[in-house]
Amino acid sequence: MSNYELMVIFTPVLSDDDFKSAQKKFTGFIQENGGEIVHENPWGLKSLAYPIQKKTTAIYWVIEYKAPTNLNESLKIQLLRDESVLRHMFTVLDKYAVEYNEKKRSGVPTGTEKVAEA
Repeated sequence: MSNYELMVIFTPVLSDDDFKSAQKKFTGFIQENGGEIVHENPWGLKSLAYPIQKKTTAIYWVIEYKAPTNLNESLKIQLLRDESVLRHMFTVLDKYAVEYNEKKRSGVPTGTEKVAEA
């Protein structure tokens, strides 16, 4: 099993219930197909760098998971079929990225924090 990170950009017109049900749908799909959810991070409503389908804001959601390599293709099909998804991006995480994410979640200094000016 490999480690992956998935960023999904949802349309901004989703209600909180619709957003939560979409999250459950995709996490359930990953778990049903042999994957394991490591961490979820809903970023919320953010401005887009450029308009997508005439929308200037969107709801961001990042999920880190472990899964067999063949899962991503079927997950991609599910994401493309969902009309509430504007964009998505899969990233394969190497061991250093996994270690960095674990440190960041646990609050251990990663060495990339900004130093506060006195």
